[in-house]
Order: sequence, then C-alpha cells, then structure tokens
Amino acid sequence: MFSYGYQDQFGGKNGKKYMKGKMKKFVLSIQDQDMQTQLASFDKEFNTWKGSHEQIDDVCVMGVRIT
Repeated sequence: MFSYGYQDQFGGKNGKKYMKGKMKKFVLSIQDQDMQTQLASFDKEFNTWKGSHEQIDDVCVMGVRIT
C-alpha cells in the first residue's frame, strides 16, 4: 500500500513524474526480497529517481508480510 506522494515525485532524466505504472512494476520487481531489503530498495529507487529535484509531497509506503 502506498500514498500518491511516491508516484507523483518529479525526477528522472526528463524531470517527469514517477507514475503509477512504474510504481507497480517496481513493486513487482522486488516482491521476492525480504522486508529489510525491500525498504532499502524503495529508498534507493526514490532517491535515485528524485535526484536533485525537491521532494514535493509526503511519501508513505507500507508492506505486510504474510506467512
């Protein structure tokens, strides 16, 4: 579950929004990682995307582990 702040962040080489489709693809690409690794992956992806752009909104991402 995530807020729109992550997907609305401007960045990348063209300064565009991250977008919902890219967010879904990213989540699916890390689904097999453990929770700590997923957290690090989300942080790295967001900061890499944002680059030198200002963060425009609050970002909330919540994961649930089902065992």
